[in-house]
Amino acid sequence: MTNHLASPRAPAPTVLVVDDDPLIYELTSHWLSESGYRAEVAVDGESALTALGRVLPDVVVLDLSLPGLDGLEVLLRIRSAMPRTPIVILSGTTDVATVVLAMQRGAHDYLLKPVDRDKLLTTVGNAYEHSHLTQQAAERERERLRDGGATGFSGIVGRSPPMRHLFREMERAATSDVTVLVRGESGTGKELVARALHDHSARKKGPFVAINCAAIPESLQESELFGHEKGAFTGAVARHSGRFEQAHGGTLFLDEIGEIAPSLQAKLLRVFQERRFHRVGGTQEVSVDVRIVAATHRDLIAEVQAGRFREDLFYRLAVFELEVPPLRDRAGDLPLIVSHLQAELEKKHALAPRALDPATLEALGRYDWPGNVRELQNALERAVVVARGERVRPEDLPRRIVEARRPSAPAPVASPPPRGAAPPAPPPTPLQPPGTRPPAQGSMSEIERAAITDALARTGHNISEACRLLGIPRTTMYRKLKRHGIA
Repeated sequence: MTNHLASPRAPAPTVLVVDDDPLIYELTSHWLSESGYRAEVAVDGESALTALGRVLPDVVVLDLSLPGLDGLEVLLRIRSAMPRTPIVILSGTTDVATVVLAMQRGAHDYLLKPVDRDKLLTTVGNAYEHSHLTQQAAERERERLRDGGATGFSGIVGRSPPMRHLFREMERAATSDVTVLVRGESGTGKELVARALHDHSARKKGPFVAINCAAIPESLQESELFGHEKGAFTGAVARHSGRFEQAHGGTLFLDEIGEIAPSLQAKLLRVFQERRFHRVGGTQEVSVDVRIVAATHRDLIAEVQAGRFREDLFYRLAVFELEVPPLRDRAGDLPLIVSHLQAELEKKHALAPRALDPATLEALGRYDWPGNVRELQNALERAVVVARGERVRPEDLPRRIVEARRPSAPAPVASPPPRGAAPPAPPPTPLQPPGTRPPAQGSMSEIERAAITDALARTGHNISEACRLLGIPRTTMYRKLKRHGIA
């Protein structure tokens, strides 16, 4: 029999088997596992839809006769959530009309019960191969465009390995309807990622609604998200539709989700689960069909451990996570990004195209870009506006960028101090932030605890920034926090 699986080094394709008959799903799962697939089972329609975000199957084998939610309805919902995932129908009836209806609703193929092993494996293999080849062709086309100098993914520019990985993950997430959590530092372009996911999804004809949770006072967050009825509070002179209603049929982007008020998190969790809510001051339940994409620069795991963010809400958000790399980790992309931004800015300000002086690009490359692409865009906007002549020169950039120095070379080995000279200051401990001195007294444990506390205070209790300041991985940081009893 033809082997339809990818290279042995590739991850095993996942097949979601949806059937309520133990004999069928156990036998089917056994055959699939024997042939190199990873089999997942759901015993009814509701559990199948719930499993989609966790499993992200390559093929779905779906029984039409299910308890509760009808198999044809499950088929429609899976196709809506994951339009590129092939669905193979299992049918215990020879009713041609039912099979035809299933095919019209997007089924890839169908099998009659009792299921024959070879027929099952051939049908699933063909479905996977068709889907896999289609995705490979799309990926080759994107690679061709990127290698030719075009934008990487829906206006997001980059060719570096971290960005290629991000583009691949975005492609996977865009084809499904799962909730996505976009993580990254401020200014990395998290909203661009959210818009790209919307533009490449089945919801692209629906609205894209964005809300910055950090920009809304806590007292107004509930009204902004869920709306309010007339007279719900002072100043509510008419009914107001919140962002969830505005995004019906499309995508809702919750930027800086870590800033949501603790009092609102429980209600938000219920809406994520059921897509139903009440407007402020209202009694009528409102149902919406929205895809949720959230973003944050905070370490939400640390926020959960500190009691500032609900753990169950975090797991509802982090069904599929995307990490947007900071600009300093993708330095090879800088010339491409600069060229792309410069062309956009010159068009925005109706300026004639100018060449970028090599010394200008060198100055941009020396800078560390703590504000990431947003800071780069602002610096370039200043440069193209104030530049005179045919070139954008280093002096057109903000002074802090021009005066940035390259990372210093390793210091030479010091000579012994002259006889009678004061001894040099002791080197920092492994967990001592640069530019600080260890406590004059105390055990190593006390010094370590003081260094961690100081780093957390200096970074506003941002775990990621504190780890970078101390030069330790996050797993080590969490272990030491527990050891020292630091909340």
